[in-house]
Amino acid sequence: MVTADQIVNTAVELGEQKSWEAVRLHDVAAALEITLDDVHAHFREKEDIVDAWFERADRAMLKITQAPNFPYLTPRQRLHKLIMTWLGALYPYRKTTREMIYGKLEPGHIHVQVPGLMRISRTVQWMREAAGRDATYIRRAMEETALTTIYLATFFRWMNDDSSGATRTSRFLDGCLLMAENLDRMARFTRRGSGDRMDSEKMPQSI
Repeated sequence: MVTADQIVNTAVELGEQKSWEAVRLHDVAAALEITLDDVHAHFREKEDIVDAWFERADRAMLKITQAPNFPYLTPRQRLHKLIMTWLGALYPYRKTTREMIYGKLEPGHIHVQVPGLMRISRTVQWMREAAGRDATYIRRAMEETALTTIYLATFFRWMNDDSSGATRTSRFLDGCLLMAENLDRMARFTRRGSGDRMDSEKMPQSI
């Protein structure tokens, strides 16, 4: 009995051989010597295979939290490790991954772009959970926005990074996280200062 992972593996391999755009589900079925009905039992459409491909990266990212040293990393180091692990899971098939993303961005593909946005949000939420982030309300929303921006910017940088081990992407990500950390520190300092001024204004004036 063919598994979903086998179907994904075969589809991605075919994408590497030609292009993701050219991959058809009947090609996948033929390569595995199964029927289209067997493929349909796991995936309703080709786009579901893309989701399953990125789901693997999510799982790899979450698995890294089991490493003995992970709890001792700083928040910035954790996020760096998580994002680079997510990208690393896709690295052997970066060409196909890039074509998957560009396919989603084509005009008129609203039916895949909306679910794509939901997938990004889901990945970022798991990223925050894995990093142990526990901000709430406005601070949580700001943190999610910043992390989503950094994650996407790093992803697009990685897609065209030919450096060994994606070292340029790693440095870019570290710089983004450091900047975000410094901005957050400044924001907290400013809020604290404003709070102190407000408290002093509320104090009764001496006669």
